[in-house]
Amino acid sequence: MTSLDKPTTEDTSADDARAVTEAALFEAFGGVRGMVETVLPGLLFVSIYTVNKDLHMSAIAALAVALVMVVVRLAMKDTVKHAFSGVFGVAFGVVFAMMTGNAKDFYLPGMLYTLGLALAYIVTALAGVPLIGLMLGPVFKENLSWRTRNPGRKKAYTKASWAWGLILLGKSAILFPLYWWADTTQLGWVLIALKIPPFLLAVYLTWVFLAKAPPPIDVFAEMEAEERAEEERKAAAARENGGTTTAGRHRRES
Repeated sequence: MTSLDKPTTEDTSADDARAVTEAALFEAFGGVRGMVETVLPGLLFVSIYTVNKDLHMSAIAALAVALVMVVVRLAMKDTVKHAFSGVFGVAFGVVFAMMTGNAKDFYLPGMLYTLGLALAYIVTALAGVPLIGLMLGPVFKENLSWRTRNPGRKKAYTKASWAWGLILLGKSAILFPLYWWADTTQLGWVLIALKIPPFLLAVYLTWVFLAKAPPPIDVFAEMEAEERAEEERKAAAARENGGTTTAGRHRRES
């Protein structure tokens, strides 16, 4: 390898930043397992309903598999936030569908949530407090430092929030007309088909924006450094006071 082929310090730092960004996004959005937990209940519901048109059996099966995934997470002492969010989403869908007797209403809470989330991303981006930054700030250990101390990251978070908002808004623009015009199985299969691709696109764009942004400011490390410096100052002051007291005592004795 020639000197031109050797990675520079800047290249290594950029690679490290990209690796940290990938790991943080994987953690924040649940990775492959989180996607499976998001898709499986709805897939089971529409599969069973397509075969036998039995709303009760389809709803109970979807709720049961969501609960099983939470139990598995708990047994493995793993984070349950994605599984729990799936359970709540399925439970609301089951309640809606059972109350109205319309199987399409199983999907309505999730569709409303998607629309609300799209609007939240867009509104917070316009307000200068992008939602994706509020979500990922603690993951990157920067909290809200990007708002005032790291304008490059604020710009990246704003772009990412716009991307999420517009992608989810486009998804809603497809699903809501189908809710009114299509039957339950058509709506269900389209919804399943639109679960993963828009999500992956939004995550990819978030990664692109953040990989090009300045590195996060680790506010936790800064606080720890300040605490250590304060402890050192107190220790130095204590030693100085102790030395002064000893010198004074020696003078009095002499």
